[in-house]
Amino acid sequence: MAVALTHLVAEAQQLLQPERFNDYCPNGLQVEGRPEVQLLVTGVTASQALLEAALDAGADAILVHHGYFWKNEPAAIVGMKRRRLGLLLQNEISLLAYHLPLDAHPELGNNAQLARVLGIRMTGGLQPTEPSVGNVGELLRPSSAGEFAAHVGAQLGRPPLLVEGGDHPIRTIAWCSGGAQGYIEQAAARGVDAYLTGEVSEQTVHAARELGIHFIAAGHHATERYGARAVGEWLAGRLGIEHRFIDIDNPA
Repeated sequence: MAVALTHLVAEAQQLLQPERFNDYCPNGLQVEGRPEVQLLVTGVTASQALLEAALDAGADAILVHHGYFWKNEPAAIVGMKRRRLGLLLQNEISLLAYHLPLDAHPELGNNAQLARVLGIRMTGGLQPTEPSVGNVGELLRPSSAGEFAAHVGAQLGRPPLLVEGGDHPIRTIAWCSGGAQGYIEQAAARGVDAYLTGEVSEQTVHAARELGIHFIAAGHHATERYGARAVGEWLAGRLGIEHRFIDIDNPA
């Protein structure tokens, strides 16, 4: 079964509500392809490798977390950007991208899905205002920092970086997928035992030790593999189209 591209976009917009976010890129339809969609491919980043895999799969549209046209990037359509856009336009494949809205969705977003994978019970948002991109919650059972880091590694398929902020167990935790290491002070202010995100900066290590909060960097890509897939499955079920998630490995 095929649906109109306009219908697919409308359903995604209603689900993710990008108008609520002040984001770093345009959310929604970024490249318009053929007018009907039968196969939707989802992935984390609209890299050349994902585009080529989607083309081989026969995709009519691609939905990702990391799309194009970021603020302050060069506007010229040359080099890598030309090759990527050229593949989409020549093959009439649409590209939809949702950044912060895909992090924050309370059920299908990266953070909600990461909590499901890791066995964390969400209790609220990390930020005091809505919409909150990060979350706070509780482990299903208290664990030492080492035990929980090992669990994260086993679930996500890659060893995380652990910075211990003391010898206390982890009962409460804050998290935000991707490159959100800058939220560690907000997490500490919420009084949680640990903070988990994708990336780490040099100053994050000192902050964790001085603030007395365990810090886990589990990988930008590894923490953001779940939202696009969940949204794709939801859209496929609602619209009666085919869906395929394609994971392009990335060690970052």
